[in-house]
Amino acid sequence: MNSVLLLFTAGGSALVLYFIATLLRVGRRSKDLPPGPPTVPILGNLHLIPKERPHLQYQKWAEEYGPIYSLILGTKTYIILSTPTAVKDLLDKKSSIYSSRPDIYLGQDVVSDGQRFVTMKYGPMWRSVHKMMHNTLNIQTAVAYIPYQDLENKDMMLAFLDEPEGFRKHVRRYTTSLTTQMVYGFRTTSQHDPRLLKFFENFEEWGKLVTAGSAQILDLYPMLRNLPAFLTPAYQGALKLGKKELELYMLNWMSTKNSIKDGTCHPCFSYDVLKAQKNEGFSDEQAAYIAGSLLEGGSDTTSGTLVGFIQAMMMFPEVQRTAQAQIDRVVGPDRLPTLDDIVNLRYIHACVKETIRWMPTLIIGVPHSNIQEDEYKGYKIPNGSTIVANNWTLNMDPKRNPNPRVFDPTRFENDFQGEKESATNKDENQRQNWIFGSGRRLCQGMHIAERSLFMGMARMLWAFNFERPTDENGVPIPVDIDSFVGGIAVQPEDFEVNIIPRSKEKADIIRNAWKDCEETLLDVETKQWLEVPPGMTFNTAETLKV
Repeated sequence: MNSVLLLFTAGGSALVLYFIATLLRVGRRSKDLPPGPPTVPILGNLHLIPKERPHLQYQKWAEEYGPIYSLILGTKTYIILSTPTAVKDLLDKKSSIYSSRPDIYLGQDVVSDGQRFVTMKYGPMWRSVHKMMHNTLNIQTAVAYIPYQDLENKDMMLAFLDEPEGFRKHVRRYTTSLTTQMVYGFRTTSQHDPRLLKFFENFEEWGKLVTAGSAQILDLYPMLRNLPAFLTPAYQGALKLGKKELELYMLNWMSTKNSIKDGTCHPCFSYDVLKAQKNEGFSDEQAAYIAGSLLEGGSDTTSGTLVGFIQAMMMFPEVQRTAQAQIDRVVGPDRLPTLDDIVNLRYIHACVKETIRWMPTLIIGVPHSNIQEDEYKGYKIPNGSTIVANNWTLNMDPKRNPNPRVFDPTRFENDFQGEKESATNKDENQRQNWIFGSGRRLCQGMHIAERSLFMGMARMLWAFNFERPTDENGVPIPVDIDSFVGGIAVQPEDFEVNIIPRSKEKADIIRNAWKDCEETLLDVETKQWLEVPPGMTFNTAETLKV
């Protein structure tokens, strides 16, 4: 009896020792991984990630450990890419194995039931949605959206005249209304639209959720997902957010689906979704998230970039004056700039590029994941690693961009590439901006975003001066250009700016341009398009009337 008891005691002790030894191995960096900061058991490097401005710590580590380094966060291996060559070699040249996404348990699995496109793992569903998006966003089809961009921009310009202090809301409506027309076929006519407000409320909540420590801990230590729900309040929050998101996306999808069936919907991405639904039989909930994912991709980052531009013009008035001088020479005082002016407004095009560099809305790139083990520069990259393009460090490299926090469009004075040309250039050193992603995860709508940015910036500078407010003593109010708000996508924290029309004549041109739109293009009551703009033909806009 004693010998049996001793055997069980010895076995139990060995099991405990094995468990402790296994636990202590968690957080260690194996010798064949890229270098990185020293680790501690269980946490790895988790304790070294600051809550505030983590991108600056990522930059310091790049300076210390080189173009590719590793972080061990709990049970997960992170590979950080901090040079154009490293990004090109892995995410572009080996995109066949580096195009998946890591686990985002609460943000993807719980909130959206795995349906959110931007965080969806690589596979048949992702490829199917990607193909649908290509039909809507490819460079040939996208030319048809120019009338939408022109109309929404004029609406924004009018709002700047009438309520300049609400510039963030006006910019947000501008980018969102363009996207709702592309996705659902309807305009978002007011900054107070309940669906607009709910969309941004939900998306901001989602961004904060996925970057919160309570959510990330469930990705870094998957075993914790088995804890009772009352011990993981973030799980309950994710469920509530998922219900709110699905309710909004279903409202958008079902109203559009019904208008397609009764023949009243303008051509849009939802035609493709409905066609695919008929062929493949997926649910309305899936269809709602497919369309909703495109809405997310087209709204937030473009508006954040334009807010960054407004801040840059306020903080670097000499750039504003130079840009306005070129616009005045090329366009003159009697008309609004158009996209046809882009070839003669090289400095404005450079402002677009410099804004994306100076204010990267995806300050740390949306992470990739590799689907098989790889080797690079003699280092092992384990299967299922989290691969991060270190966007801030790439943009702020002083060797490539001297004085990187100075807004200087002349960095791009000889760069006439579009953003897609830049992102796919065989010479990685000819690429300056990374917010649009890499490899197979490259944003398909970047040329649409680029046009919206150019039109927005050119017309803002043609019409307005952006001046820094002063206090009662005439001293400029402090502004921290390095302080950002948001989750995955960021923009400058709140700041005040005086937006002043450059002349009464220009203000009148804006008002008359919008009045002409209202009288000739829009329904008096709904402010929706009376008819499809000329040239707005789609290969999927066939009769689906039931």
